[in-house]
Amino acid sequence: MSRVKGGTTSHARHRKVVKAAKGYYGRRKNTFRTATQAVDKANQYATRDRKARKRNFRALWIQRINAAVRAHDETLTYSRFINGLSLAGIEVDRKVLADLAVHEPEAFAAIVDQARAKLAA
Repeated sequence: MSRVKGGTTSHARHRKVVKAAKGYYGRRKNTFRTATQAVDKANQYATRDRKARKRNFRALWIQRINAAVRAHDETLTYSRFINGLSLAGIEVDRKVLADLAVHEPEAFAAIVDQARAKLAA
């Protein structure tokens, strides 16, 4: 049986890793052994931070909604506002609420009034 040389496959694998390490500092960008370590760690960070990005954006939306709710009514808090929305049957997610609070204050004020009315009733 004839011998199979793996040069083409190895070269392609090395080139793929080094290409992924493009822009890294020092030997991490062009030496396969260190580039492999750097790319693996970068992929670990990317996987972890995809979840963290979702958490960070949700926290940002909550902060924006809370600030906008308190601007309309000082006694109303974020949690009571969300409770009023559920009592009113308004199903708008936090991303849209935060966008309304920033770009459409009149529409957000109407939603706050509806939630406040359901809380008072």
